[in-house]
Amino acid sequence: MSDKLSIPLQSELTEAGEQTLVSCVRPVTLRDQLTVMANQTLQPKRNPNAQQKPCDVGLFDEVSRNQIDLLDYIAAQHSPTKF
Repeated sequence: MSDKLSIPLQSELTEAGEQTLVSCVRPVTLRDQLTVMANQTLQPKRNPNAQQKPCDVGLFDEVSRNQIDLLDYIAAQHSPTKF
């Protein structure tokens, strides 16, 4: 039991001063802090309650799917319709 007491404890410098760590605990590194920040979901900086706008570009543009092609429109105007 005296062997456990002779192990030097690690310490960590914080804003509050030097903190002694519990045995078998390593200090929190800058890499650990950055990993936690990178894994958080993105939040808007100005308005945290803002909703994301829908993607209306390219493949996801649902409005352009409803548009008539100009060549089809011209062909429909010049062709006689029979009922």
